[in-house]
Amino acid sequence: MIDCVIIDDEQHAIDLLKEHISHVHFLRLVGSETNPIKGLAMIGDLKPGLVFLDVQMPNLTGIEILKLISNDCHVIMTTAYKEYALDGFEHAVVDYLLKPIPFLRFLKAVNRLWTIQNNVRPINDQDHYVFVKTEQKGKLLKIDSRRITYIEGQGNYATIHMNDQRKITAYLKLKELAEHLSSMGFVRIHKSFIISLSHLTAVEGNMVRIVDEAQPITIGEAYRKEFFEMINAKLLSMPPNNPTSSNE
Repeated sequence: MIDCVIIDDEQHAIDLLKEHISHVHFLRLVGSETNPIKGLAMIGDLKPGLVFLDVQMPNLTGIEILKLISNDCHVIMTTAYKEYALDGFEHAVVDYLLKPIPFLRFLKAVNRLWTIQNNVRPINDQDHYVFVKTEQKGKLLKIDSRRITYIEGQGNYATIHMNDQRKITAYLKLKELAEHLSSMGFVRIHKSFIISLSHLTAVEGNMVRIVDEAQPITIGEAYRKEFFEMINAKLLSMPPNNPTSSNE
């Protein structure tokens, strides 16, 4: 279990991180503070293993706090400004999260810390599950990635097709899903589709077939080269005929 503290002068930013933390089994929130000076004292008193630290705050910035705390305390920087990233990484922070922070991006950051501390593979690689935001406000749905057959993107939403015929609508862009699921055997083949290689049954010209799906899915032109390079690497073929060879 990793004890963590949040220091951010915006309460709504703290509330979002609290929600994210509540869904990660190895994190335990032990304190939060909107006043950076009090936050610095809180770090000294509680000695957390991880601090979520905002960069731009009045009186004392996150970078200034970073210079004052012990190296034993890991830090994940949070801010709305990309230009501060370099300062954070110069002080060996675990990660740098840009607000508003999506849950999948948050999970990637804390899994990195878990991996560093425990010298194991990331949690997602072991447990084969993901959490997605649904249309119902405040609800995160746990999904076994091995049951996903393909995903269809629709702007800021995605329809996740499961092998039990369920369709789950998630508040996520396809790009975010593609980045997160690439290590789990998923590949993007079209601007609107991600498929599971485990559920891929056939490639027919510039189309693929997924288990139990009547209609094939087209491979987009921008994705064809990379996709077929991957397929060809797995292709079994007979050696060329040699007229001088004999089976006798």
